[in-house]
Amino acid sequence: MAQIIAARFWRPLALAAVAALLLAGCSALRLGYQQAPSLIYWWVDGYADLDDAQSGRVRQDIDRFLAWHRQTELPAYADRLRQWRALAAADLSAEQVCAQTEVLRTVATRLIERGHEPLARLALSLTPAQLQHMERHQAKSNEGFEKDFLRGSAEQRLERRLERAVDRYETIYGALSNAQVAQVRQSLRDAPFDPARTLADRRARQAELLGLIRQLQAAQAGRTAGDGPAPRAAAQALQAWLQRGLFAAPSAGGEAAGWVRHGCQAFAALHNSTSAAQRQHAQQEIRRYEDDLRALAAQD
Repeated sequence: MAQIIAARFWRPLALAAVAALLLAGCSALRLGYQQAPSLIYWWVDGYADLDDAQSGRVRQDIDRFLAWHRQTELPAYADRLRQWRALAAADLSAEQVCAQTEVLRTVATRLIERGHEPLARLALSLTPAQLQHMERHQAKSNEGFEKDFLRGSAEQRLERRLERAVDRYETIYGALSNAQVAQVRQSLRDAPFDPARTLADRRARQAELLGLIRQLQAAQAGRTAGDGPAPRAAAQALQAWLQRGLFAAPSAGGEAAGWVRHGCQAFAALHNSTSAAQRQHAQQEIRRYEDDLRALAAQD
């Protein structure tokens, strides 16, 4: 449920890797979490092309972050999954589904509050060459988005989106019926999604990040003269950028909020069409993830 609601709205840098790992419902959750230090490190390194000194600091920061996360966050995630398991047994309203977006917002805020200072330290240490590497990485990522959502005919683009959506739903419910697949297709067709606008917003946000880093670095260089921000101020500026990337509240205006509202309605409609066997499958899957999280939280 969380993955489907949040998939298009929650992208706070490396923290997203942790969130995706915990909320995406992969079948090898325990193994994936145990590999999280390496997975997150290689994600950050691919984004910024770290040097040796940066690599050591980033690995230490990741280890500290995940130690906190294992002890503090995983038990709360498991408790939330137990509540979702109960919800999965009955019909759902769009309002009930949208209420979970606030849960996800709270989770994301906690991750940002814990992780923004190490990210700010890294940002202040990036060289001009590394910032150029980030720009190239962003451009490559945007090419992938364009390929997935803007190339081909409207029907071809819809079918690609349908494949992803059905895969996510089947992770929860097992195989969908032909009627349910048709229902998902129609909900995607009706969705307030403008990929060209989304790509433009994505590029603007990426440019904003690069500009913010360069601005903070310039101000930090002048700090010896007493006119630059302290590292804490730089961390707060990056924290604000990260928080602006959280998916919009359903009650807010704008494209993202419309997407969330539509997603809540679509998920509730699909869930309410499921059979007793599909709901049982959902409860079993959620219970399996819950057990995995509790086992991970209990590890030293």
